[in-house]
Amino acid sequence: MLKRERAKLVLRRLNEQYPETPIPLDHSDAFTLLIAVLLSAQCTDKKVNEVTPALFRAGPNPQKMANLEEADIHGYIRQLGLAKTKAKNVRRLAQLLLDRHGGEVPKSFGALEALPGVGHKTASVVMSQAFGVPAFPVDTHIHRLAQRWGLTNGENVATTERDLKRLFRRDAWNRLHLQIIFYGREFCTARGCDGRICPMCKELYPNRKKPVITQKA
Repeated sequence: MLKRERAKLVLRRLNEQYPETPIPLDHSDAFTLLIAVLLSAQCTDKKVNEVTPALFRAGPNPQKMANLEEADIHGYIRQLGLAKTKAKNVRRLAQLLLDRHGGEVPKSFGALEALPGVGHKTASVVMSQAFGVPAFPVDTHIHRLAQRWGLTNGENVATTERDLKRLFRRDAWNRLHLQIIFYGREFCTARGCDGRICPMCKELYPNRKKPVITQKA
């Protein structure tokens, strides 16, 4: 099966399995989505969703978040990994939104990536899910599955993103990014599949004998 044929099969199966693609991180607007994605680094979405309700009640917008002390923010998110660094970034980010962007979340990759704690993946999530701009954020699930499914060599996250954008239609990116995450969490987990076990891997490579050694994100 050629790479583009595999991509078509992946898209068809995921559309069948996940016709609805709710965003896993609880939020109410672009600002709270941005903060939630920032907090999710090296942490599960479930854990982030446990701490953000109280944080967002105290700091629901850039003005109120910037008015909080860094220690207060840390108190809300202390259960998360890298909590001290994240607390510092959240407060500084909120202040920069006020200083540079009139209290609004900017609608450009460059402006988002210039904010503290915001890398390309976080910016891509916000651009795609808050503003509807086609993007293909690559997290650990997507990076791993794209390799197992023969859609990229997984050399690095940037290569995986580039390869997936070439294989799939632009209007499918935002939905597909979430569908792959859902599938990876449910079936093709880091320890539950090695490229030969889950339904998708078996359908794409029915004769695969050896496990797939994936490059880490």
